[in-house]
Amino acid sequence: MTSPMTREGPLRIVRLANFVTPASGGLRTALYELGAGYRAAGHEPVLVVPGERESDELTEQGRVITLPGRLLPGTGGYRVLTDRRRTARLLEALAPDRLEVSDRTTLRWTGEWARRARIPAVMVSHESVDGVLGTWGVPDAAARKAADRLNRRTARSYSRIVCTTAWAEREFVRIGARNVVRAPLGVDLDRRRPGHRSAGLRARYAGPGETLLVLCSRLSVEKGAGTALDALAVLRERGVRAVLVVAGHGPLRGRLAERARAERLPVTFLGHVGDREEVAALQATADVCLAPGPVETFGLAALEALACGTPVVANAASALPAIVGTGGAVAPGEGPAFADAVQRLLARPESVRRAAARSRAEGFGWAAAVEAFLAAHGAEVRTAVRRADGPIRAGGAVV
Repeated sequence: MTSPMTREGPLRIVRLANFVTPASGGLRTALYELGAGYRAAGHEPVLVVPGERESDELTEQGRVITLPGRLLPGTGGYRVLTDRRRTARLLEALAPDRLEVSDRTTLRWTGEWARRARIPAVMVSHESVDGVLGTWGVPDAAARKAADRLNRRTARSYSRIVCTTAWAEREFVRIGARNVVRAPLGVDLDRRRPGHRSAGLRARYAGPGETLLVLCSRLSVEKGAGTALDALAVLRERGVRAVLVVAGHGPLRGRLAERARAERLPVTFLGHVGDREEVAALQATADVCLAPGPVETFGLAALEALACGTPVVANAASALPAIVGTGGAVAPGEGPAFADAVQRLLARPESVRRAAARSRAEGFGWAAAVEAFLAAHGAEVRTAVRRADGPIRAGGAVV
């Protein structure tokens, strides 16, 4: 029996996302790569996001429509689509064959819209609700209750829920949702590679004999950036000549910078780095990259670091242990534990640890991710998707 999600031929896949800015990290990357993959597979992706002003342009990831969105105070520039009528009118005009939504809170109403319009809709779970609430200080029992209530409504509203890891999936398994599918994200194995390593860049941030640590993250509560500073302080107390470079912006930047000054910690805050090549060089040049976020459901920045041949220390409470594998180390989200993990990695021969990191990343190409997302939409792969990480497969054979 054919699934109601399955349809032959090209599909117009309209994607909605909030919390995307020019300085966004993982979500912005994922949207771009999936859109480019959908196009290469013969479909028509249309992305709708909030911004400061209206725009409509054709890009490598397909058509991108920006609607004026409300700025959320204290979020470092995030905007959301709050005008439901205007958004609904746009959706009606676009006449999607499939709807893909990357916001489980303010855009959850689109699931009911799609149901009334008889359009199969997919919600992509990019975060753990109870995990995020926990980082905001909500007690565990209350966070779980709120997450379960929201997730039941979400599961009822959408044809399918896409989770990128088993870790992300577990809160839906907990409520007995039966429409959950798993689709991993990926990494561009050409743009992120060990060859980006730069002696000049290293000399800019670290002196001879110093250990260069890098954190590429949004500086917000749920990302656990403070743990990186904790680990640096512990390492220096132990006599390890370590320095930290932070690439990313967010509401906690001022507080973290003030702490670094007060404690005389050698931390360089770069803010948002928009040049992909510069980020790749930074990740490839580091001795160890840190991923302290306790509620990461996948961790694109960590995977990019692995692709650059740099081992990662990840928070054991997150989904990253399953991603990092033998390419790094995991530790509880505390400074001493993170420092221990850094030292364990540094004790391994450099060539061994860097080869292990790259090898781990090679299992997460974007071609496989695109195929998995298209399968969630019931869409066929109509043409070859040839990227640095290889062709997409359709029906078990290379197209």
